[in-house]
Amino acid sequence: MGSVIAFGQEDVATVRENARKFMMSGDMDNAIMVLNKAVQTDQNNTDLQKDLALAYYYKKDYAKGLEVIKPVLNSDSADVAVYQLAGTLYRGTENAKEAEKVYKAGISKFPKAGPLYSEYGEVLDAMKNGSAAISQWEKGMEIAPSYADNYYNASIYYYKQPEGKLWAALYGEIYANMQSLNPKSNSIKQMVLDSYKQLFSSDLSQAASREKNPFAKAVLETFARQSGISAQGLTPETLAMIRTRFVLDWMNNFAKQYPFRLFEMHQQLMKDGIFDSYNQWMFGPVASQPNFEAWAAAHKDEYDKFTAFHTSRIFKMPAGQVYSNK
Repeated sequence: MGSVIAFGQEDVATVRENARKFMMSGDMDNAIMVLNKAVQTDQNNTDLQKDLALAYYYKKDYAKGLEVIKPVLNSDSADVAVYQLAGTLYRGTENAKEAEKVYKAGISKFPKAGPLYSEYGEVLDAMKNGSAAISQWEKGMEIAPSYADNYYNASIYYYKQPEGKLWAALYGEIYANMQSLNPKSNSIKQMVLDSYKQLFSSDLSQAASREKNPFAKAVLETFARQSGISAQGLTPETLAMIRTRFVLDWMNNFAKQYPFRLFEMHQQLMKDGIFDSYNQWMFGPVASQPNFEAWAAAHKDEYDKFTAFHTSRIFKMPAGQVYSNK
């Protein structure tokens, strides 16, 4: 009698799966057609609406995507993904102010959602407000310490700062461990290596004397005591030597005062006899792919042991170890 019968759960799952297949193949028109018909049949299904808005985003029809997602955004069913999608669509229309409102509202509703801090910081950075952006990324690292993108954004931000190379190296390495399979990790590894080169090209003792952040001061002082090794050049091998001595020194002098999961992992790798392999994994391919391949071939058993360890664990940062904003 004119009423619309809502889809069953199995029907919705089938529609969404078909639409995803179209999206993965790049056929957004078919994905949109399938999802539009489903939404007309089940107008209260927010999962279908989110998928439809996402398809419009992939098609770069941001205005249409916003038409779809705005009612969901203003409903009680809006989740973190809805705020992310709405913010991204506003960014697509180059409406940074509305995107900022969306992320602020999302953080107010979901104060522990790491992705919202990451993306809000990206909006602020695009608005040329870097100091506000890094505040969001560092807040995100505090609130959701195992969400990787805040470390990624923070590392790039600090790399661009004249005195930020230490934080760029630390946060970049954390990201590389959290997201080792992400293509972005290779560019971050290169940035970490470049950061170390710039650090050791300077007078680390003087840098430590100028440093006001107590954690950074302790790290720079500890690295300064190993800086003589850098006279041989900074390679994966010399970095492994420097970082080995650094970890031994750090654990004796600062580990209790400044617990830091990255350094604790380094210590564990040393105990397991695979820290050299880890440094090759971290720096070898970006320093010289042929040299890395030769090293891995010559140390096959050790590198295989490291690979087995590395692929069997998930690196996570605990709460309370964001020292750059202290």
